[in-house]
Amino acid sequence: MKYFLLLFLILSVGTLHAQKINWMTMNEALEAQKKEPKKIFMDVYTTWCGPCKMLDKNTFSDKEVIEYVNENYYAVKFNAEGTEEVNYQDFVYTNPNYDPNRKGRNSQHLFAHALKVTAYPSVVFFKENGDLIQAVPGYRTPPQLEIFLKMIHSDDYLEITTAAAWEDYQKKFKPTF
Repeated sequence: MKYFLLLFLILSVGTLHAQKINWMTMNEALEAQKKEPKKIFMDVYTTWCGPCKMLDKNTFSDKEVIEYVNENYYAVKFNAEGTEEVNYQDFVYTNPNYDPNRKGRNSQHLFAHALKVTAYPSVVFFKENGDLIQAVPGYRTPPQLEIFLKMIHSDDYLEITTAAAWEDYQKKFKPTF
């Protein structure tokens, strides 16, 4: 019995440390929305991007970020210079100029271009029906990302229509991550 409890404790601790964001493709997230509507949170990255790697290491490994994203969003990991086909709003986006022999930077995927992503990393939010809300460029720590995660999830962003309203919202926001 002692050994069973010890094994259970070891496995439980291992599970806590292994907790991750439930990443999926954009096509999978759009399909999931048809069954259970939920907003989409997309991490747009490139393989050569240092701040993208920092976002994975420092922010997307944070327990509170993981729990909040997994509970409230479909999370999509999207390589902005990759080859994934994305079927979005009756159009199939590809990366026709991708060069598999190229090291470092490659051509931008047409889906990243359509989302107007010009910096990496960027996070992009989509409504429950798949419509684009906003792309937010740049590396963010967990508390810096929290305001966007909660503002979009709660639909508070719909009330923020001026720079002054955004300033006011930031001042009143109380981070918990």
